[in-house]
Parts: sequence; structure tokens; C-alpha cells
Amino acid sequence: MRPVRIYTDSCSDLSKDLREKYDIDYVRMKTIMNGKETDASLDWEYYSPKELYDYLRRGERVLTAQVPQAEFERAFNESVEQGCDAIYISCSDKQTASVHTGEMVAKTIMEKHPEAKILCVDSYAACMAEGLVAIKAAELRDKGLDAQAIADEIVRIRKQSNEFCTVHSLEYFKRAGRVKSSAAFFGNLLGVKPIVIADKNGYQTPLKKVKGRQTSINELVSLTKQAIVDPENQTVYIVHADCNEPDLNMLIETVRREIPCKDIHVSDMGPIIGGTTGPDSLAIFCWGKEVTFEAE
Repeated sequence: MRPVRIYTDSCSDLSKDLREKYDIDYVRMKTIMNGKETDASLDWEYYSPKELYDYLRRGERVLTAQVPQAEFERAFNESVEQGCDAIYISCSDKQTASVHTGEMVAKTIMEKHPEAKILCVDSYAACMAEGLVAIKAAELRDKGLDAQAIADEIVRIRKQSNEFCTVHSLEYFKRAGRVKSSAAFFGNLLGVKPIVIADKNGYQTPLKKVKGRQTSINELVSLTKQAIVDPENQTVYIVHADCNEPDLNMLIETVRREIPCKDIHVSDMGPIIGGTTGPDSLAIFCWGKEVTFEAE
């Protein structure tokens, strides 16, 4: 059986420690700030989280672009040259066309190398919900499954990766065109903190509106508590967009108090997702019940 390499993309927000722990690589998307295009690095090589989010706070917009064809060619050819098969776990195709570009490149390379298998799997998610799916793929690889068996299992369970996010405003989502919602939801948002999830089809969509930051944090934990399955044997992931320390600590302590999870992992929201959700966003991710909610 051929070795398997696992790839994800800049939307996954997999921090360096997690990528190293699970031996996961990623293909890079692009960001444009101040007219300068750079790779959307998850290691903050070109700017810090504070620089990114302060830029957004000034009313500027970060432009983003999908994974370039050349980046897929680099990654997949590298796998083939090393005698490996490859699985790419992508951000939802409702958010980016990267998975389709990956499929096109994979097809071309496999025609030249029929011994290789390169599979592109839509996670139906973004941020660490996508990251969780990539981690699961890596765990299945480490159990000895081949590329096809890993992809089949990921397709079966991908809708069990749950995300719950609160943002200060849906304005950033609206600017980016990345949230599916009725016009009625966008109305009368003064003082309201939306709760955003990925629905069953992979759309980022508002689930409900609550009043105030503390209430929104409590709601994130409540929704996670309702959704999570077998919490004692899993890590709950918290990702934030340069949140202030009191809010972040409030979320961590509330999770610790309310959910008997094995561990809590905290990391920064990367430039692609953070540029869409905006500063001060907070999100929780876990494995749980299958997502059945569908955006209107």
C-alpha cells in the first residue's frame, strides 16, 4: 500500500503545532492587503494577527483568492515524486472553488502517473471545522487505511464536524458575500451578536441573534454542549480573531465549566477566515451530532 499525504488549505486554520502533531501539510490561498499580494500563511509570515485585524478595524478590506493551480501542482507532484498518494481536505465549495481546481490538477497528474491516487474531498466546512476533518483523515492514515478508504470515511462523517461562531457584526460576511441569509436577518442588528454556523450543505449561515457579548459566549457553549458527542474523549477547539483577553478567557472558562472535554486547544483565526468574519470573532469546534440545519 502506498503512503498517504494529507493536505488541507489556508481556510482550515490549523496552527503549526497541530500540523506537526498530525503530519498535515497545506496549500496556500492568497490575501491582498494595502495592494500587496501574499500567501495566506497560517504561520503569520507576512503580518501578525494584530496587524491584520487592526487593518480591518480601520474599515479596510482584505481581499482573498482561492488556491492557485500552481500551488496544487507543487503539492501533488511532490507527493507523486515521493511515491505517495494524496488527499486534499478542502474548505466548503460554497465558500471557495479551490476543491474544483484541486480536482482538475489531480486528474491531470494521475493521467501521467496512473499508479498514483490523488483525492480531493470537500469538508463542507471552514476554519477549524475543516481542520477537524483534516485531523480525522490523518488519524485514519495513521491507523493504516489507504487513500480511498480514508476519503470514503471522511465523506461519511464530515457533517459531524460542528462549528459555532459569534461575530460583532455580519458586515464583514456581507462584504465578502460569504454568508447565506435572508434580508430580514440583516435588519435591526444594532447591539445584536449573531451566531453563525456551517449548515448541512456547507453554507456559512446565521443561526440566531442574541443580545450582548456575554450572552453570545454563553450561547456558543450551550450550542456546543447540545451538539458534542463523547466529550470526555475529544478536544474542543477555540479559535479567535484577535479577541480581547477577558472575552477569550470567559469563553475558555465557560467551556471548562460546562463541557467535560478531554482538552481545550486555543489558536488564532487565520487571514482567510478572519478576513471574512472580522475582528473579535470567537468560535468553538467539536465532533458531534450530524448537522441537519439548512439555510433558507
